Amino acid sequence: MSDVLQKKYVPKVASMHKVCEFNYGRLLRLLPDCDTEDLEYQFEISPALQYTIKIIECSRYTSTIEMSQKSHVGFEFLQPIVQVRLYHDAQMAEVLQAQNIGSLKPSYQYPNIKMYQKNEKEMVNLFLAEWLQFCLSQNNQKQAITR
Repeated sequence: MSDVLQKKYVPKVASMHKVCEFNYGRLLRLLPDCDTEDLEYQFEISPALQYTIKIIECSRYTSTIEMSQKSHVGFEFLQPIVQVRLYHDAQMAEVLQAQNIGSLKPSYQYPNIKMYQKNEKEMVNLFLAEWLQFCLSQNNQKQAITR
């Protein structure tokens, strides 16, 4: 048997920036006002599926939001929740936390004790991109409830 050395995963910065830029644009289309702290938007996709975007922190160059989904079908632990930082000067949105994973690293050794993927941060940002695209496609038919 021979030991095979695995190369450390190196994130593709250009593709990550592209995803973060698209996510920023999608979030701005969903949020008419992302500069007001403690503002919450609720969107209903169907009677059994809603999502909420809550602005939890605002400063001159950044905003931090929490996006969550509530479904009356399925288990609660399968309902996504992410915390996203919007960088207004760079026009990018980056996932900070997802599903109780605090402070995502750019890459992880694999295998690891928590079984995160090597490119966990990239995958979570891609998930956010798909989720936002779904929300925008559904939002054309639905009204946002501001609270």
